[in-house]
Amino acid sequence: MSNVYYVGSGELSFEIIERIINENLKLELSAEAKLRIQKCRDYLDCKIASSVEPLYGITTGFGSLCNKTISPDELGMLQENLIKSHACSVGDEIRPVIIKLMMLLKAHALSLGHSGVQVITVQRILDFFNNDVLPIVYDRGSLGASGDLAPLANLFLPLIGVGDVNYKGQKREAISVLDEFGWEPVKLMSKEGLALLNGTQFMSANGVFALLKAFRLSKKADLIAALSLEAFDGRIDPFMDCIQQIRPHRGQIETGHNIRTLLEGSELIARPKAHVQDPYSFRCIPQVHGATKDAIRYVASVLLTEINSVTDNPTIFPDDDQIISGGNFHGQPLAISYDFLAIALAELGNISERRVAQLIMGLRGLPEFLVANPGLNSGFMIPQYAAASMVSQNKMYCYAASSDSIVSSNGQEDHVSMGANAATKLYKVMDNLELILSIELMNAAQGIDFRRPAKTSPLLERFLCQYRKEVPFVKDDIVMYKEIHKTVAFLNRSKIDY
Repeated sequence: MSNVYYVGSGELSFEIIERIINENLKLELSAEAKLRIQKCRDYLDCKIASSVEPLYGITTGFGSLCNKTISPDELGMLQENLIKSHACSVGDEIRPVIIKLMMLLKAHALSLGHSGVQVITVQRILDFFNNDVLPIVYDRGSLGASGDLAPLANLFLPLIGVGDVNYKGQKREAISVLDEFGWEPVKLMSKEGLALLNGTQFMSANGVFALLKAFRLSKKADLIAALSLEAFDGRIDPFMDCIQQIRPHRGQIETGHNIRTLLEGSELIARPKAHVQDPYSFRCIPQVHGATKDAIRYVASVLLTEINSVTDNPTIFPDDDQIISGGNFHGQPLAISYDFLAIALAELGNISERRVAQLIMGLRGLPEFLVANPGLNSGFMIPQYAAASMVSQNKMYCYAASSDSIVSSNGQEDHVSMGANAATKLYKVMDNLELILSIELMNAAQGIDFRRPAKTSPLLERFLCQYRKEVPFVKDDIVMYKEIHKTVAFLNRSKIDY
């Protein structure tokens, strides 16, 4: 397989993005993308030279300053000033993978040929990406309406030789790194600052990162739930296909199938049960996990459309001889979807914590708190506290950011999406979910060890064997947080196909 991805050669997919990030692919502009970009730039230059009417953001100021006309010799300075003045992101530094995703997504959007940028501008973005020159961007400051103005301004300051970057583990002034590579700061032409700053790439990059993780965690949630079902001596009946087919939500059907596959050949699930039904946290796994799968699928479809779209403004249509000022930068589709996804993922954590609670209650032959000598040992008492704390925190993060709006730009931008806030709190939900599921895995594995010598399915036995090489059975009290962290690391590395 090639170690190069040609930006603009086709639509981005989650599979392509995952390869680019995980396999450290290099980016090059495709030949067709260069032609589209140059065609749009040439058209814009001709249009500016011949137009007697003001062109928003090109020959005028921005936002509520759209009535201020800018002279031809100041058009480049206008764009440079835009980036400097808008670089107002604050808070915590964004993790490097998000920075790289932002650059990839912006380069792809510009390659579609409706933004009026120079080829060199897009090429420099790829140069930064390929050499791990990562602009320093912070996680707060975007309203998610005129695009992600503040974080994107911080992202692209280094293109013009301003701002700071992380390079080879050091925070450095951008201009010194440009000099090291022999790169001249990009001399922006008309429209280019707007093209770089308008757009939803901060929201989108956070969403892509969260969604790639959501795909994995949703699958592992089924596996961990199957282990908990075995530890709790649960019944297989609620997972039979016939009951899913008479309420045929796709995610529910998939979840039932997954659990049956995971438990195939299990001694524990096949043995007679003294109880006729299980609590909802076990019995309703297909319905709850399934609804989350359907939510993930929907949000993925919205995000896939977004990352293959042109989201800056104004938008240029050379073939139609039109420059249109519209609202493609407004993040409402993402904001609503991210709020929806946060709720769906939080529910995976919610039901997971309830299974943890059932396992430590001393029910169905299991010792209280899953330890052989309770009293002297607290066992798994407090991991449930930690899980409950994160479940509660996730409920706070499920406040709908998209239901909020604050007027900005002196009333010109009078409705905003708050999609950036929806995006940043989404991966906080994700981080909590990962920890909650890890705590459930610890409890489930401990519970199954108390069922020995009976065995679960061959597939799950292999998984448990791998897990026990890193996280041991708890006989007497140990320092638990270290085992939680080891479990998180194990979950991130483990790959079991079913």
